[in-house]
Amino acid sequence: MSQAGAKTEMQNISTAGEDDSSSNGSDYPYPKKVPLVGQYPDSDPESQNFLPENKPCKKKYETEYHQGTASFGMSVFNLGNAIMGSGILGLSYAMANTGIALFVILLVAVAIFSLYSVHLLLKTANEGGALVYEQLGYKAFGTPGKLAASLSITMQNIGAMSSYLYIVKYELPTVISAFTGASDDEWYTNGDYLVLLVSLCVILPLSLLRNLGYLGYTSGLSLLCMVFFLIVVIIKKFQIPCPLPSHNQTVSLGLNVSHADNSTDEDACRPKYFVINSKTVYAVPIITFAFVCHPAILPMYDELKDRSRKKMQGVANVSFLAMFIMYLLAALFGYLTFNENVGDELLHTYTKVYKFDVVLLIVRLAVLTAVTLTVPVVLFPIRTSINHLLCPNKDFSWIRHTVITVVLLAGTNTLVILVPTIRDIFGFIGSSAAAMLIFILPSAFYIRLVKKEPMMSVQKLGATGFLVCGILVMIGSMTLIILDWVENAPINDNGH
Repeated sequence: MSQAGAKTEMQNISTAGEDDSSSNGSDYPYPKKVPLVGQYPDSDPESQNFLPENKPCKKKYETEYHQGTASFGMSVFNLGNAIMGSGILGLSYAMANTGIALFVILLVAVAIFSLYSVHLLLKTANEGGALVYEQLGYKAFGTPGKLAASLSITMQNIGAMSSYLYIVKYELPTVISAFTGASDDEWYTNGDYLVLLVSLCVILPLSLLRNLGYLGYTSGLSLLCMVFFLIVVIIKKFQIPCPLPSHNQTVSLGLNVSHADNSTDEDACRPKYFVINSKTVYAVPIITFAFVCHPAILPMYDELKDRSRKKMQGVANVSFLAMFIMYLLAALFGYLTFNENVGDELLHTYTKVYKFDVVLLIVRLAVLTAVTLTVPVVLFPIRTSINHLLCPNKDFSWIRHTVITVVLLAGTNTLVILVPTIRDIFGFIGSSAAAMLIFILPSAFYIRLVKKEPMMSVQKLGATGFLVCGILVMIGSMTLIILDWVENAPINDNGH
């Protein structure tokens, strides 16, 4: 769930037997990250890691090689945390609008493309001598490349923040209603008011802290919450009857509900394998959004013990396989539970059936806690990137620190309140920033920086095809989504 911040450190790259080595340049210095838990007066807190490292204090622009300490298993867990996010909540909606077979094809394709993208990134990092996404952009295309990488990562993180706040907007009113029995007319069950209140009272104070090290551990909590969520989704598939009972009925284990129109009911409960409609265009962006973890690949490669490109690729293969299985199970059982009635946020869809359910209430509380504590962690690297872009040589300023934090939170809250559904965030970010991070930037960096392979080699031709594919996916998805917004604007306006 957590999005790894841009790691600001230049280092030499280890030379394993199968790796290509290259000397590390110093034309684009990045400040060295130091542990948050220590006292380092010469370091900028905005350039620090979330999790502590047992290393001595180094100067701000030191470029010394260090051996990683993360084991293979821990790296798999950390990368799984980076992949897993709120995107899992939209996958059942994607399956409902593509059908089971088409969804599986798309899920497999995006997973394979993402792994190929990781391969390109790792090979480019070895050849280009950089373990920072923005630094690769600078080495490949100068300042425009650095800005493209930084903007894509920032947009992706803002999309992640927005999706987390959408969960607060959707789920917190349900939790409050369950505890208080309040109706939807009360102000404290209004999602817009609640997301503002949580942002002001909880997220803003945490985000204003100069050190967020202890919040870095919420990524593990987030992953556990999503595993719990998946287990509940599978169990509820066998407890909720199909067709769904009317809203004033309470579902319980073994409940039998009779319906008059059997033909309509049978059709509504029959899963579909291929579906094409106006919402199908959201499927690829939603899936792409769910698999984005590429800004975290290079920092994790840097921290891998006895690191080599082959070993890191193995970490990626295992992590992606595990997340692929979780995504497929969540999408499948969520879709089979609600069929065509599944909403764009799966957890909230259960309110169509349950007024109060203890297990779902626990899931909601766990997810709400995790996403609320994760928003400051995701905001932290965005603020760091903005600081480095606007004021790279200036000392820390509480005024600038506070203004950037407030503006980011205010903008994200405005987005969450004004944009009708989380589907639109998944669609827009998935077709723009996610497409840039998975398809376009890794292939462009590879073509530019890997000099030893001729342009007509199989590897370069493959990367070029991948680049063209990414551009087509981004342009096509964005065009179709914008057309859908235009066509359905009057309906959305009347419904809100």
